[in-house]
Amino acid sequence: MKQGVNGKDPRFKIAHREAWMGIILVIINFIWWYGFAYGLGSGPVENYTYVFGLPAWFFYSCVAGFILMVILVSFAVKFFFKEVPFEDDIKEHNS
Repeated sequence: MKQGVNGKDPRFKIAHREAWMGIILVIINFIWWYGFAYGLGSGPVENYTYVFGLPAWFFYSCVAGFILMVILVSFAVKFFFKEVPFEDDIKEHNS
């Protein structure tokens, strides 16, 4: 197994960083969803506005939120996540 400077496999550092990014993305998604769903959707039904035939609170929380999250996750995966081999060093593995 490869060892980093502190004796740990450096893949763990990458995995922890990517896990925290995933948690942050989930929190952003929840705040977005909750803010629009309960912010716009808490009033009387008679006062609702509509976007593409859907109540605005639903459109912005679920439809626009989904599109936003697809973009954010795609951006994070493309620019911040690294491909990490799951197997140990080839030389060590064949010995």
